[in-house]
Amino acid sequence: MSTAPNLMQANSPWWRGAVIYQVYPRSLMDANDDGVGDIRGIINKLDYIASLGVDAIWVSPFFKSPMKDFGYDISDYRDVDPLFGSLDDLDTLIAQAHERNIKVMIDQVLSHTSDQHAWFEESRASRDNPKSDWYVWADAKPDGTAPNNWISIFGGCGWEWEPRRGQYYLHNFLKSQPDLNFHNPDVQNQILSEVEFWLERGVDGLRLDAINFCFHDAQLRDNPAKPPEQRQGRGFSEDNPYAFQYHYYNNTQPENLAFLQRLRRLIDRFPGAVTLGEISSEDSLATMAEYTANNERLHMAYSFELLVPELCAKHIRDTVENLEASLGEGWPCWSLSNHDVVRVMSRWGGGYNPVLGKTLHALVASLRGSVCYYQGEELGLTEADIAYEDLQDPYGITFWPNFKGRDGCRTPMPWQSDVKNAGFSQVKPWLPVSDAHAALAVDVQEADANSMLNFYRGFMAWRKDQPLLLGGEIRFASAPEGCLLFERFHKADERQSLWVAFNLTDKAAQIPIPATLSMLDGHGLQGASLDDQVLTLPPYTGAFMR
Repeated sequence: MSTAPNLMQANSPWWRGAVIYQVYPRSLMDANDDGVGDIRGIINKLDYIASLGVDAIWVSPFFKSPMKDFGYDISDYRDVDPLFGSLDDLDTLIAQAHERNIKVMIDQVLSHTSDQHAWFEESRASRDNPKSDWYVWADAKPDGTAPNNWISIFGGCGWEWEPRRGQYYLHNFLKSQPDLNFHNPDVQNQILSEVEFWLERGVDGLRLDAINFCFHDAQLRDNPAKPPEQRQGRGFSEDNPYAFQYHYYNNTQPENLAFLQRLRRLIDRFPGAVTLGEISSEDSLATMAEYTANNERLHMAYSFELLVPELCAKHIRDTVENLEASLGEGWPCWSLSNHDVVRVMSRWGGGYNPVLGKTLHALVASLRGSVCYYQGEELGLTEADIAYEDLQDPYGITFWPNFKGRDGCRTPMPWQSDVKNAGFSQVKPWLPVSDAHAALAVDVQEADANSMLNFYRGFMAWRKDQPLLLGGEIRFASAPEGCLLFERFHKADERQSLWVAFNLTDKAAQIPIPATLSMLDGHGLQGASLDDQVLTLPPYTGAFMR
């Protein structure tokens, strides 16, 4: 069949089909040898990031913060924490990334602040100051207990008593992260002003943390109990009490839609700027569709639906098909790892497995949508084993040993195999460098033509020349258990199509192909053969056909 013309992508915005590389600043590169990565470290590694063929970087929070939740507790939205550098460093990062044709997206944490933010310090002081209604305050029940049964995702009651006001305040996360009251128009206006500050500074997009948590139920109704058989974790473990409730009232409220429309109108004043929302709700796929509807809210959204513990072809297909059925003109973003979950090589591979790792890179980048890769994923890094005494994450400290927290996916990047701290820092890093990671360091993999890193670079370069993978529609076909078969096709001319197949099992598979096709090469996956419309795939590999 004919190939899709490049005109297919000519008028598409840059972010459709984009590859976004998540940088966790604390752990990428320490440029000033204090044990913590910083903005100068990111700048020093921009050539490496450019070599990956990515379109953008998403930089996790670098704002001024007491670091109780490692930057997701912001005490000043408009300044860089000295731990990471300065505003001048940030400006340099933006300029130098743009010189390399890399967009810069930054985290925006809008639903809550640090309890050390000046707004909260004023709000907590009394019930009648100018910011008294900027956070979610409520009276105790007659017996002195919390206003309702809402639970914090980090464990325990979602309310904290404040003696200066004689009231409770809401915190969906740590008690040091009080929730802003978005029912107050002044809060909405101020938050939009904080966002505008960064857009005017030249950032190309925003990754919006927990964006469905901005509003709460104004009536403070109790969340209903969830029966044990329906408890499942998406970003939290099933034994976390947070899983014991349907979270109908502490997040994902209808008022959020009007705020997202206001946010979009602001974003649209900056041509090319984009929003990517993180969604964690009772029905995350439905919320993704709702939040990206009609090209008037978010540009893209992603959820935790592919961050599940086990590799399952059926779950991947069901997730994509369910989203596509409701998405309309919306646009998804897919990810297999981030700074909050066990690394995919440990979750799905049971350890370092370069054959499967290469296939997973190709799989997630072949779905309809954009894709986020977490730093180190291109190396096939596994979850690091962190001793209790080295833990930094309050989430893991609270739930140890059943849940060890998020430190295992946040350890420093290994740059050189045979130097101190794998080249991350000259001093003791904030988290230890895993010996297993040092063996997979960048210098080792760059010297190996068959490494995961070199596969990643080659595949991403090949993908850029496949317009159907960047912007085509998607349609699944029947495949044996443990396998995926789907078609990416041109919406205006379905004769222009590309077929993709993956075997996600540990045994060879034969997949009947519903058309006369020819194998494509150049993508780097090995071992597939096609004979008389039957595709044979070795374990954990894939193929592309036209």
